[in-house]
Amino acid sequence: MSKSFRLVTSLAAIVALSSALNAFEVSKPVCLAPAKPGGGFDLTCRLASNSFSASKTIAKPMTVNFMPGGVGAVAYNHVIGQRSNDAEMIVAASTGSALNIAQGKFGANYTVDSVKWVAAVGADYGAVIVRADAKWNTLSEMIVDLKANPKGFALGSGGSIGSQDWMKAAIIAKLAGINPKDMKYVAFEGGGEALTALLGNHIQIYPGDIAEFSGQLSSGKYKVLAILSDERLPGQMANIPTAKEQGYDAVWRIWRGFYVGPKVTDEQYNYWVDKFKKLSQTEEFAKERELRGLYPFTLVGKEYQTFMQEEEKKFKALAQEAGLIQ
Repeated sequence: MSKSFRLVTSLAAIVALSSALNAFEVSKPVCLAPAKPGGGFDLTCRLASNSFSASKTIAKPMTVNFMPGGVGAVAYNHVIGQRSNDAEMIVAASTGSALNIAQGKFGANYTVDSVKWVAAVGADYGAVIVRADAKWNTLSEMIVDLKANPKGFALGSGGSIGSQDWMKAAIIAKLAGINPKDMKYVAFEGGGEALTALLGNHIQIYPGDIAEFSGQLSSGKYKVLAILSDERLPGQMANIPTAKEQGYDAVWRIWRGFYVGPKVTDEQYNYWVDKFKKLSQTEEFAKERELRGLYPFTLVGKEYQTFMQEEEKKFKALAQEAGLIQ
């Protein structure tokens, strides 16, 4: 072997070693929950932090910080304006985030492409819930009565006009041929208040989330007429029919995921993509997801970015149809 060949080989090894030593690795990973502790964004961050730690996919412990405001708007603006290149931080997001972005609520000039979407890690689904003693036993029976008497039945949920809970009610109204603006809708602070109102007959239909409701299934106080998923869910939900199998094309998926700032480098972005790919295949992650009442729904990297672009288009069209935006 010639001296020149050995020299080139040695230089190549040094370059490779230097590259490996300089490869990005988080030192103080943070998950930012864009709300107060205890809500869905907190749940999303805990899912990541706990499963990353349990599976040892990331060596360093992940801290969870909170930044409430505008259902994610404050955090979105903060990340884009002040933390755009912070690769140590991932930010929790949900279907509600995409819906608000589509309506311009995160900033008139911001779109889903204003950040980089890393991974979706699970999903919940909408459900049509009524009192146990309601006369309806199927979604069709309820739709017939709602169509005949639009103002005779109140729909209520946790969210104001334009929120994703309102959108679920709007979907039900549309099934009955009712203009969403004309439906009798009552907004509550959260799902717990809506369920209490349903028991008190202040509302007759609750378009809620099935995972949030799962703890009430065995109470005998309510019944679920339909789940707004593409197909039946597993486990204790297996006996509940979907709206689709009852002849109504109504699906509402509440996904949960993460994004990073727009100026995070490709290397840093791919670091997180790789970590979430590995995490999603671990038993620890599956266990943590189930503990939080979420169902499998995993999208990572560019596939998730494309999905978000499609979500924005879909929600913009829904908001325009409902008269919420031009």
